[in-house]
Amino acid sequence: MIDAQFRSEERYSKMSIAYEGKEEGSKVCAVIDKITGKYDIKPESYTCNISEGKDVVVVEYHDDTDREAGKIFEEILDVLEIKECQ
Repeated sequence: MIDAQFRSEERYSKMSIAYEGKEEGSKVCAVIDKITGKYDIKPESYTCNISEGKDVVVVEYHDDTDREAGKIFEEILDVLEIKECQ
C-alpha cells in the first residue's frame, strides 16, 4: 500500500511517499521522475528505509515562489491513485 504525506511552509513544499517492495518502489519512482521532468522547477529528492520492507521517497521544493509544487504533487497523487494525503 502506498501512503503519502505533505508538508508546506513559505516557499517550501515536501511530499513523502511510503511504499513496500521493489515493484511499488519502481512504480513510484518512475511516476515521480516522469512528472517532475515535465516542469522547469526541479526538486531535491531522496529515498530512505523507514522499516523492514518499507521505504519512503521524499520530494522537496525549495524557493517555490510561484507555488508550482502543489500542482506537481497533485498530479503525482492522481497518477498513483492515492486518494488521501496526510
